[in-house]
Amino acid sequence: MVGTRVYPNPDGSFRWLKRGEYIFVDGEWYARVPDPRTNDMDMSSLRGHVVVEHDDGTITVSPSIGHHGRDENNQEVYWHGFLERGVWREA
Repeated sequence: MVGTRVYPNPDGSFRWLKRGEYIFVDGEWYARVPDPRTNDMDMSSLRGHVVVEHDDGTITVSPSIGHHGRDENNQEVYWHGFLERGVWREA
């Protein structure tokens, strides 16, 4: 899945991320993995990862991203994969 970078509003606020989106706000990167099982409130901090921003605005994150989330029935789901030059890939 090709991800999308979003930008905060001029006042620093931002809307909740949609699947596959990522944002840099308040000195930190956040992303929403593309897992369709996760509920609409799942968003991950990329703290602890190395994030390289490319000239075109895409990012590459390392190491891989593991995300524990919840589905619509509040059951735990796990997604593991990569974000490379703005493209999500499941491991």
